Amino acid sequence: MPRPFSTISALAVVALLLLTAPGSACAQAVPESFDQHFRETLTEHGVPGGAYAIVRGGQIEKVGTFGVRRVGDPAPVTADTVFRTASVSKTFAAQLTSLLVAENRLRWEDPITDYLPEFRLKNLVDTHQLQLQHLVGQSTGVVSNAYDNLLNANQPLERILPQFAQLEPLCQPGTCYTYQNVLFALVGPAIEQSTGQRYEDVLAARLFQPLGMRKTSTGREAFLAEPNRAAPHVRRARGTIWTPVEVAESYYLVPPAAGVNANVLDLARWLIAQLGYRPDVLSPAVIQPLKEKRVRTLRDLRRGSWRDLLSDAHYGLGWRIYSVGEEDLFLHSGWVRGFVADISYSRDRKTGLVVLLNGESRALSEITTGFWGEELSRPLPRLMIDSGPDSVELTR
Repeated sequence: MPRPFSTISALAVVALLLLTAPGSACAQAVPESFDQHFRETLTEHGVPGGAYAIVRGGQIEKVGTFGVRRVGDPAPVTADTVFRTASVSKTFAAQLTSLLVAENRLRWEDPITDYLPEFRLKNLVDTHQLQLQHLVGQSTGVVSNAYDNLLNANQPLERILPQFAQLEPLCQPGTCYTYQNVLFALVGPAIEQSTGQRYEDVLAARLFQPLGMRKTSTGREAFLAEPNRAAPHVRRARGTIWTPVEVAESYYLVPPAAGVNANVLDLARWLIAQLGYRPDVLSPAVIQPLKEKRVRTLRDLRRGSWRDLLSDAHYGLGWRIYSVGEEDLFLHSGWVRGFVADISYSRDRKTGLVVLLNGESRALSEITTGFWGEELSRPLPRLMIDSGPDSVELTR
């Protein structure tokens, strides 16, 4: 197994903070052994390639890459290599919805039938109770992953949606967690009708471009047009050989749920904005609603490497919220054929991590939990630094 990486004492952290300005990338050094941990874990699992980025404060502190974009081709993964982010896309859809709610173009309480009047569940009362907040908050009450099998078969939404007329919710909307891709994607038509623009264009204009996410895009066509892109890989021969496969169209058919492509640098910029360092684009008022604990996700307490860390788990709006003791992590994972992704951050520690891999592997969870297990094991000293008329509390 990969060796655990070393700790930095709380006293060292405090000393570094005293010597640096707020938000400085040098405020806390990342142990070099994390890079070793990343490389050893991917080597152990045989993953073809991957990349990670760590942010602290308002800066990208460290970026690391490993391996190749495609097995059989020597071209290496670089910091600019674009991967599919899969369900990490949900964080963007949720944030865009929150922006439009703040502008009174949408309401979280809007019934989905306001935008898709033809949509039906088995019971008409249940149909009209389904609101935008339930789609984005994974609390529709409809059986989890409803009709993902049809997505996997590359069926378009217009063929899938009529199938929901056969379903009765397992619980009232907003009261239980049932993860969705198809239903989550219905926030797209609401955004398009409220803005008069394509979902992909609104996403680029309101989030990607102002945040400087120059390599981030939506859709299969945009991904295939990117020269520096990772190829998807799956295991063959009883799991010992990784083979490149075609880029599947399936989950690109639900752009809000799984349509975003990005590199680690751009996702690091996304984390910096989520941490509150880009109020010119995302004010605290549009970020905060996404981070409220809405429904418990008890199954996450038994999730792989996380089970030894978590004390509780919830879903907010487009984000998971994992509690480790009294601290909360905000995160989302993604998986589509040939790719896995993780994005996570701690508001208390002003720290975030991005991991992107071009092979489906539990190495992703080992890397992410290894980082946060080490990070959260350190005390959380608080310093008040005078910055003029207001004093800023730094938490590390």
